[in-house]
This record gives sequence, C-alpha cells and structure tokens, in this order.
Amino acid sequence: MARWNNFYLIRIEFLGFRYHGWQVQPGLKSVEGMVNKTFDFILKHDNFKVLGCGRTDAKVSADDFAFELFMNEAITPALLLVQLNDNLPFDIRAKSVEEINSEFNIIQHSKIKEYHYHFSFGKKAHPFNAPFIINFGEYLDIELMQEAVKVFVGSHNFKRFACKPTENTNFEREIVSAIIEENTRFIGDHIPKNAYVFKVSSKGFLRYQVRLMMAALIDVGKGTYSIEDIKNSLINFNEEPMKHNAPSSGLNLHKVSF
Repeated sequence: MARWNNFYLIRIEFLGFRYHGWQVQPGLKSVEGMVNKTFDFILKHDNFKVLGCGRTDAKVSADDFAFELFMNEAITPALLLVQLNDNLPFDIRAKSVEEINSEFNIIQHSKIKEYHYHFSFGKKAHPFNAPFIINFGEYLDIELMQEAVKVFVGSHNFKRFACKPTENTNFEREIVSAIIEENTRFIGDHIPKNAYVFKVSSKGFLRYQVRLMMAALIDVGKGTYSIEDIKNSLINFNEEPMKHNAPSSGLNLHKVSF
C-alpha cells in the first residue's frame, strides 16, 4: 500500500440523475469515476487515491458530499478548487478544498448525515421534476405522514429497513431527527403544488434505509399502512424486510458534518 504525504478534504455537490452512484463500478458511469478522470487530467498521473464519505445509490444527488484525496506531492487548495471546477463535468461542482493531516479519517470522523427526499402527489408532474421530486400520483394524507415520521426518531433496530445486509451488519441506528415539511426549495410553474420534503439525519444509515423509510411513509399516506405498522416494524425486526423502495432520484444527501 502506498504511503501518502499530503491529504485534502474536498466537498462537492452533484446531480446524480445520470450516474450509478458515487462509487466506481465496472462498466458503469459513477461520480467517483468522473472525479478520478478529472484528477488524471489535472495531475497528469494516476498516483493518487480518493475515498468518499460513503456510498450513494444510482440517481441520488448531493448538496454536500465529501471525499478525501491522498497524494505524495503538495498542491495549493485554492488552485486545486479552480482546476476542479474548470474540468469537472457540468453536473458536478467542487465547493471547497481543505488541507488536512493523516490523522483524519473520513469514515470514522463523519458525525451526522442529513438526507432530504422530495416528493409530491396529484396529477402527473412535469418531466423536468424527474431528477428532483418523485410524484406518487394519488392523494397522500400528509398530516398522518407527519405523525408517522416521529416514530423513527431515536435508537431502533432497522433490520427490516436494510437491503442485502451482511452477517456483521449493525442494525441499531439512531435517527437524530425526522420531519416532513412543505417544499420551499424547488419553485416555478412546473413544480407541483402538493410538494413536500422528508428530512432525516443520523450518524449512519443502512443501505437503502432512507428510501425504505420513505416508502413506508408513502404507504401510510395512501392508507395501506398504519402508524402502528411502522411501530411494529421496529419492534418485530426479525420479520420479513420491507417490500419496496421509494425511487432513488428523489433522494439528496443534503449535509455531511465532521
């Protein structure tokens, strides 16, 4: 394993609609893959390593994603920021570059991640909403969903809200906050009137956890699932996993705190 002499924390934002998530996957377009190609061009070599603060699903976007850059030569952070934004594709933007030391661990030092899931109901929405707001068609009881979301707050076993866990997966997760509010971010003639956002924060989430939580809340809004059902899903966690995910493009990693 290479020994690195210089370390940088880089924050980016991206529209994930045309990517298969952050992590490099053979034969698929990923955000990490585009970042690596950009560094190849800027640095004129491939003697570097990037490590993200986590994974994202295909089509998921981020207001605030962070990754660590490991290099042997030093580079001025302000210069690197300019070079990144001059060469990254149009749907990825570097926000900051900060020099850090070898003691920093981007996985272990991540404190809180906040995700936002934007959704709407009613008649089919304008296609321009597809990368940001998922339309669930029929009427949703938002007030009931706002009550149901409170059940998730606190420490629970989220085994039924995990996809393809390993034998060593820790299902105990603490939800620091979880609310549903009216959409105030996306505005315009093509934005649905009945648009809302599910905001949830935790130190760590299981694979697909937020999307599975969102799907359960949508079922509550449709009347096919109840608040008691959500409570039971957290108590009787060894029963069958939740059956379906909410679509990925409504999900956005809003903030990562260290």
